[in-house]
Amino acid sequence: MSHESPVRELRVALTVAEYQEALRFYRDALGLPVLEEWEQEGSAGAVLDAGRATLELLSTAQAELVDRVEVGERVAGPVRLALEVDDSAATAETLTAAGAELLGGPAVTPWSHRNVRLRAPDGMQLTLFTIVGDQ
Repeated sequence: MSHESPVRELRVALTVAEYQEALRFYRDALGLPVLEEWEQEGSAGAVLDAGRATLELLSTAQAELVDRVEVGERVAGPVRLALEVDDSAATAETLTAAGAELLGGPAVTPWSHRNVRLRAPDGMQLTLFTIVGDQ
């Protein structure tokens, strides 16, 4: 069985009302390096390096379970960004200082991750996770 994907890159495109604020949050607070950036005729955009990308598909029941574990209740919409970081609790502190809202955690999940759920200033829900057990 081959594990090679026909897709070369997964790029999540977020449309945000406050572009400069979102850029400062993801680039400066979270520390994502800028790969490309452009500005023209009053519009702007950037591509930030977020490491290896995967697409996680969850049934409604699984999404409800994840929300209960991380936050205590169903709060996420159909899209939530999950970011593996070295220390989810420390990264969450950095991001809340930069304007994110803490929604839940840190919580050790049944799948051996330490997760923290945040709402970024642009409204996107983020799960920061650190693997704490053997997979």
